[in-house]
Amino acid sequence: MKKILLFILVSILFSFSNVSAGTDGENSLSKNDTKQVKDCFEGLNRGIFAFNQGLDKVIFKPVSKVYRSLPSPIKTGTSNVVNNLSNLVTVPNNILQGDYRTAGKNTVRLLINSTVGVLGLFDVASAAGFSDYQKEDYGQTLGAWGVGEGCYVVLPILGPSTVRDATGSLISMLGGDPWYNITVANDTQYVNEADYYVSRVSSAVDFRAKNIDSFNNLEKNSIDFYASVKSLYLQDRKQRILNSNKIIDTQDDSDWEEIKTN
Repeated sequence: MKKILLFILVSILFSFSNVSAGTDGENSLSKNDTKQVKDCFEGLNRGIFAFNQGLDKVIFKPVSKVYRSLPSPIKTGTSNVVNNLSNLVTVPNNILQGDYRTAGKNTVRLLINSTVGVLGLFDVASAAGFSDYQKEDYGQTLGAWGVGEGCYVVLPILGPSTVRDATGSLISMLGGDPWYNITVANDTQYVNEADYYVSRVSSAVDFRAKNIDSFNNLEKNSIDFYASVKSLYLQDRKQRILNSNKIIDTQDDSDWEEIKTN
């Protein structure tokens, strides 16, 4: 039961972590071509979206507000740690996408920050010239290989996705995430499953705390909040697959204060 409750909490916290909200909240998303992704289950999706919104308001948002009040060094250190751990998924996907140079760079980042940076608490690698880190996942890799998005879906608790991205998440759960493998799947004397769940929850709280105002503005100014979140999610995924900054009204998840406008 404890494991189930932990999983549900992590899932709730990640219900928004795959979406990047524009801070102006304007619904200028129609400029971007996301119409090719069909909303095959719109009625069901909207119902699940409303359910997830309720959970967010009751659990995730309040927790994130408390987190925002913490001293900056704590928040910076938390961001650094979770970003460092994300290299464990990013590097394999760099390799799968044939981007060996970036894979090498991110491997060096992981080694430096995990040692000199005290398990990632300090981002020493960026200071050493290994910056411009971009996260990669299996959904992005499938997209880079030419796999289509499939239908847009909103998963209970897990939030916005597509058939392709959901498949990528499944790949990660089935062994594609080394951090999951060494903590949950193979409990060791140094780390255990609690470390995995703490890292996931910390990542989600950090993301949500940085974007409270963004999501509030988006919800307040959107005629259809569901449609706005869907468009933002699809744009963000397209941008990440193309490794491009050309799509407007989204933010990079390493610096949520800057809006991409070029």
